[in-house]
Amino acid sequence: MWRLALRTLKFRRTSFVATFLAMFLGAAIVIGCGGLMETGVRMAADPQRLTGAPVVVTGEQTYDSNALTERHRIDPGLVDEVARTEGVREAVADVSFPATVLKDGKPLTGEDASYGHGWAGARLTPYALAAGASPVTGGEVALDTRLAERAGARPGSFVDVVVRGETRRYRVSGTAAQRGDHNPDAAVFFSDDEARALAGGRIDSIGVLPETGAPTSAVAAAVRSAVGDRAEVLTGERRGLAELPGTLSSRRTVVILAAIFGSSVVLIVMFGVASTLGLSLQQRSREMALLRAVGSTPRQLRRMILCETAVLSAGSVLLALYPGQLLGRLLFGVLTSSGVVSSSIVYHAGWMPMAVGVVVTVLAAAGATRFAGRRAARTEPVAALAENDAATRWFSVPRLLLAVFFLVNGIGLAVATATVMEDGPSLASTAGPASVLFCIGLALLAPGIVKAMTALLWLPVRALTGVCGQLALRNATTANVRMAGAVAPIVLLIGIATGTLYMQATEDAVSQRSYDRNILADYVLDSTTGGFAPDVLDRVRATPGVAAASEFVTSRGFVDTPDGPADVDLRGVSADGVAHSLDLRPVAGSLTDLRDDTVALSDKKAGEYGVRVGDRLPMHLGDGTAVRPTVVALYTDNPKQQYLTLPASALAPHTGDGLPHQILVRSAPGALAEAHDHLARLAAAVPGTELDDGSSLAGRNNQIQQILVAANYTIVAMIVGYAAITVVNTLVAVTRKRRAEFGLQQLTGATRRQVLGMLTVEGVLIGVIATFLGTIASATTIVPYSMVKADSYLPSGSIGIYLAVVGGSLVLVFGATLLPSWRGMRTPAVETVKAA
Repeated sequence: MWRLALRTLKFRRTSFVATFLAMFLGAAIVIGCGGLMETGVRMAADPQRLTGAPVVVTGEQTYDSNALTERHRIDPGLVDEVARTEGVREAVADVSFPATVLKDGKPLTGEDASYGHGWAGARLTPYALAAGASPVTGGEVALDTRLAERAGARPGSFVDVVVRGETRRYRVSGTAAQRGDHNPDAAVFFSDDEARALAGGRIDSIGVLPETGAPTSAVAAAVRSAVGDRAEVLTGERRGLAELPGTLSSRRTVVILAAIFGSSVVLIVMFGVASTLGLSLQQRSREMALLRAVGSTPRQLRRMILCETAVLSAGSVLLALYPGQLLGRLLFGVLTSSGVVSSSIVYHAGWMPMAVGVVVTVLAAAGATRFAGRRAARTEPVAALAENDAATRWFSVPRLLLAVFFLVNGIGLAVATATVMEDGPSLASTAGPASVLFCIGLALLAPGIVKAMTALLWLPVRALTGVCGQLALRNATTANVRMAGAVAPIVLLIGIATGTLYMQATEDAVSQRSYDRNILADYVLDSTTGGFAPDVLDRVRATPGVAAASEFVTSRGFVDTPDGPADVDLRGVSADGVAHSLDLRPVAGSLTDLRDDTVALSDKKAGEYGVRVGDRLPMHLGDGTAVRPTVVALYTDNPKQQYLTLPASALAPHTGDGLPHQILVRSAPGALAEAHDHLARLAAAVPGTELDDGSSLAGRNNQIQQILVAANYTIVAMIVGYAAITVVNTLVAVTRKRRAEFGLQQLTGATRRQVLGMLTVEGVLIGVIATFLGTIASATTIVPYSMVKADSYLPSGSIGIYLAVVGGSLVLVFGATLLPSWRGMRTPAVETVKAA
């Protein structure tokens, strides 16, 4: 049987190309998405600045299994405990904070953005003195040679450095050169005491240097036992996470993206492989009939088909392993370049993604073989020989049950999106797959739907297209199974592309409008040197033309509820300026009381958390610090901008740099231009300060949205591309199979133009039916998502999106039918019919 299968593949290479391509591309896509999933789960980063420490102790970056967005610093007392641990030669405390060197009053930024560290941490990179001496007193610094060259500094000279929002003058004690091929940020080294004081008294990490000959694993285990749950011990490629606080919070994004699109890809690949293989088997009905007529049993035919499929599956998945790896790296590159994850994160794709790709492809092929090959294997020989290629029997109870399963689940996800899911990041996890499932359900019922819609379109098509249309209508009626094979992948393409693109357009538009309405400030001052010192806010308020000003800090934290931590956005503001900076409409209490240990939140959130004005709200901030601020105000809920508001002075110390990076400014009535001129002069006097319009905040929020948009569109393009390839494969295979039919039509009097006209009408019918069904399928995603996001049944976005998707689909239809047909009809009709 294997020999027969191999000979069949050898002499029918062309008919198996589409099936092989579907398996190959499907396996590659699944492997690529699997690589993203594994990378997100493992989330490791090669160390850059801490490469000299085999073991790193750092703050626990999770709270109750939730990733923290800010650095969780540790107690300096742990340094001595770690140093006394068995196998440890030395424990080196490490701190990191923004320290920007000035030249002619301007910060050295861009590629040379720098951070301050204690000199003891220099050996962890490692750095070595290139000239001069190490810093000893609080007034000395050692500069990275890159910074020293740009600043024109040398040992003995003086430089201005912005630290904690203040400009300070330091004497350059020496310059330090990095050894090795790593590329950490440029460094400014202070004396250890000075660095500890500038960092607020706590440390970021501890670099552990083992004794000579001590195994790293044994030392790590001993250190882990010594520190307990007060810190996290990292080894190997996970050491880099100590340099990237908040990176673990991107794990959820990567895993969700991989899970949502991976599951959709698996369904689409299984459908694409099954439909392509099924079509290939249907086109071999006469061959199967002949084998049955000469004595082959149904079991022998099933074994032959299974052997053919096994050969195709094995070859396609083996060839897809390496392209799948490349595709996964390409997707990961999009995520890193768009800012979803740090470029320091290591891409991982081990055996698991490959195994999943192999299993999905093989299962899809085996399922298609079982269902598509059953009819050919069980048909009686005489009946099989009597049947033509345009067989119309398609209905079966298993097919109906499977179609109902997908349709019901698609509708169920749409209903859940509209009624159960709340507006948030997880909304797309139910809205997106709804159209995929509904498309597959429609595709399974496509033969019956095609026949019914052809009957509805009969009169207008016949009236408008004449003889060509009549031939096309008769073909569509008698060969509805064949036409359904062309319609199904186009339905999938239109449904997924339209649903996803309009879902993203709605998300962008709603987010932009909501942010625009929420920001009342006319101007925004931005710091590029680590944040503003407290006195800058007072200087802004004293500026002519300024009516009010507020510091502005963003972070994420957790509210402790009986059901566990609930993550929430946090905003830090100044009590005296918040009413003029943000559109918060109090319904209880007063926003002017936002001072010290207090919080304000929406009335809806207060109801969810069971608090009111005067109560304490148990929370954990972005760095894991537990707080219980007093609720001093409730304001009207904005479902598109849900965040808790705290004093900037209370929130900023628990962010990465410890200072507010922005100041929102509201000008006095009629003094917009005056305020701008004076603020521009103030910005020029404060190093590293930029002045922007208030609308720039909304623009930056839109940039954050675009981070996920880039990743979203890339993965959707991959899915749509696979669906497009499936469309082309299917249509080309169907058209090539009909060459004898076209030759016979020409021999009986039809011209080449009439045959092409018939195919054009068939293409129009396919396009109309597929567009109708694809639009219905996309509505299961678009309508519920728009209802939740925008309180509208219609999505945001231009009609051009829909026209582009439909137009692109029609181009594929006509290109994959007319071009092969035109090329095929260049062969004399007699030879074409004889070859059949």
